Amino acid sequence: MKSGLGNDPGLIRSLLVHSIDIGLVLALIYMVLVIIGERRTLWMVRGFIVLMLASAISHWAGLRLLSFALNSLVIGSAVSMAVILQSEFRRFLEQLGQGEILQMFGGDRRVLPESDNIIDEIVEAIKQLSQNRIGALLIVETNGPIDERDFSVPGVKLNAELSKELIQTIFQPKTLLHDGAMLIRDNQIISAGVILPLSERIASRQLGTRHRAAMGITEQVEKCLCIVVSEETGSISLAEKGVLNRPLTSNKLKELLEERLFPSSMEKSAKSIPIVSIGRQIGLKGSQLISCILRRQSPPASRKKR
Repeated sequence: MKSGLGNDPGLIRSLLVHSIDIGLVLALIYMVLVIIGERRTLWMVRGFIVLMLASAISHWAGLRLLSFALNSLVIGSAVSMAVILQSEFRRFLEQLGQGEILQMFGGDRRVLPESDNIIDEIVEAIKQLSQNRIGALLIVETNGPIDERDFSVPGVKLNAELSKELIQTIFQPKTLLHDGAMLIRDNQIISAGVILPLSERIASRQLGTRHRAAMGITEQVEKCLCIVVSEETGSISLAEKGVLNRPLTSNKLKELLEERLFPSSMEKSAKSIPIVSIGRQIGLKGSQLISCILRRQSPPASRKKR
């Protein structure tokens, strides 16, 4: 009669259940990190996840007092985060209630409608402003709405249809809203006169307030691009993730906007079903873990009953 835990159906079932449990937890962690993707909150969420893992490990290890303390911290942190991240959790619950599971795993990627007219309107307006040396600052959302708390001053609500004439009109020096930033979402101008936080990086003296503001908002919020037109030189710049790409021609600006806002069909198909790649990675890691455990626990082939 052979003895070995590797042939125990109960052990195999237990390992499979634990693997599925770990896979679901990893998927949930990934989903939360995707939904809450801003730099200012990402570290907070990661810290909360580390706290949860520490609580689970202490519970499995039988450290009752430490487990109780960590569980109390987890509950208190969850309540605090629910208050601090109200808008993010509201969006999470809305997507969950609407059954948009795949959209949660792939992120709420909302881009401009697939029409060259939208980018053409923006680029043509920027080109005219650049030629006339009229300063401008445009925020273009790329991956869901920006929380207004990221702005120093939210600005004036417009909710107007995007057009090159309206963009040029708003940034005319004699208008009341020309001195702030314009927020563009989908094919609409959401607001104008938005005051942005300035970057704290040491920048070139040639960069003015608009450039520092573009760098500042893209440092805090990754799901946006910021277009800047210099009032002094008329040069065009594009800020992304705190990095300023300058100077640009109108053709180069159009090319960059198309790359950022309209990914290729292959990239779209890959991003539309990220859960498939996640499932494969989790399944691969789970099978490797199970195989490793079974190899360690199975008796040597030469071992026989005496």
